[in-house]
Amino acid sequence: MKTLTRISTSLVQRYLPDPFLFVLVLTLVVFFSGLLFTPSTPINMVTYWGDGFWDLLEFAMQMVLVLVTGYVLASSPFFSRLLKTVASIAKTPGQAIVLVTLVALAANWINWGFGLVIGALFAKELARQVPKVDYRLLIASAYSGFIVWHGGLAGSIPLTVATPNNISQNLIGLLSTNQTIFSAFNLTIVASLFVTVPIVNRVMMNQKEAVTIDPVLLENRKAATKQIFHEEQTPAERLENSKWLSMIISAFGLVFLIYYFVTNGFQLNLNIVNFMFLTLGIFFHGTPVNFLSSVGEAVKNAGGIIIQFPFYAGIMGMMVASGLAVQISEWFIAFSTEATFPLFSFLSAGIVNFFVPSGGGQWAVQAPIMLEAGEALGVDPAKTVMSVAWGDAWTNMIQPFWALPALAIAGLQARDIMGFCLWILVVSGVIISVGLMFL
Repeated sequence: MKTLTRISTSLVQRYLPDPFLFVLVLTLVVFFSGLLFTPSTPINMVTYWGDGFWDLLEFAMQMVLVLVTGYVLASSPFFSRLLKTVASIAKTPGQAIVLVTLVALAANWINWGFGLVIGALFAKELARQVPKVDYRLLIASAYSGFIVWHGGLAGSIPLTVATPNNISQNLIGLLSTNQTIFSAFNLTIVASLFVTVPIVNRVMMNQKEAVTIDPVLLENRKAATKQIFHEEQTPAERLENSKWLSMIISAFGLVFLIYYFVTNGFQLNLNIVNFMFLTLGIFFHGTPVNFLSSVGEAVKNAGGIIIQFPFYAGIMGMMVASGLAVQISEWFIAFSTEATFPLFSFLSAGIVNFFVPSGGGQWAVQAPIMLEAGEALGVDPAKTVMSVAWGDAWTNMIQPFWALPALAIAGLQARDIMGFCLWILVVSGVIISVGLMFL
């Protein structure tokens, strides 16, 4: 395994471009594929690209806030101490790898936005306390926890089919989460990944070739705040340094969160996660001036998300409007049987996810095709739903789109971790395929 990992990391380091160049290459691949496999003309494909370019603006802003508010909360004195306490459990590099993987898996199963940020922040704290650990593998292990998100509590596709008036209700009715997320076959897949992913990450560890990082470089840098030396502060300065103002706003946020959870149950979504991070960040930083200095530092890491998400939206526009996404699904359906349909649904969803990195967007494209084909073959619709959901989660292990927040927090490039994530893709692909076909 160490030999295979050495080969994969070397190849990825050599040939995988920066995520921005990756999305540009992906744009050209989809453009020419549309010309080859659909009736679309060049002007059609360019139009699809431009029309879709801004379709992910709301989502892009949510992801920026996931990164910024998560960073701000982690840099607060209280949360920094909490991360240090939990990280102190690990005494060796091997223990650090296993611990960060388990924490990331648990956090992502609860909510993927929460998991992406917490996993990366926890990995940084572990790197401070266990300086001999391979920093690349540590961050890759934190990101590997993302593999379980679509089988977890915030899985967008299983939650969609449980929501009244969703796009597939006329085909299969409503499917409760007991049939999807909490089904025996799904929980077995999740449990298997909780066991195998930490083991795979641990086995990939090679201390002889470990790339370590100076713990000093991982310290949270805070922008210099204005110091008040004269005896009397101006009204503006008193407001900037007022703990009362921060406490009052935090109380507003806390009351809203309590009301939300009482009326909706423990339902996390991106907006609630961001609101929770923001409220706690304001509270734990104490004063507005401290909070804003941390925000200023956090925003510096958000550039990749801001510039790359519109390009992925353009790719999604080409895939959907040209019919490429539908063709990929139909290719796999053409040679499926009742026994193999869940496997081929999973594989087709994995390929589509590479170009349409949005669970909800992907389901809108694939749902009518996959559900009708599954019904014709006599496949349980809940199995079809989870096959597509797991396919959407699976190829995220080699798609840098979702790794951007973690990479920004860690200060790494996609090529630094994708060589490790490749083997998580392989192992998880086998486990999920077996679970979907035989359980």
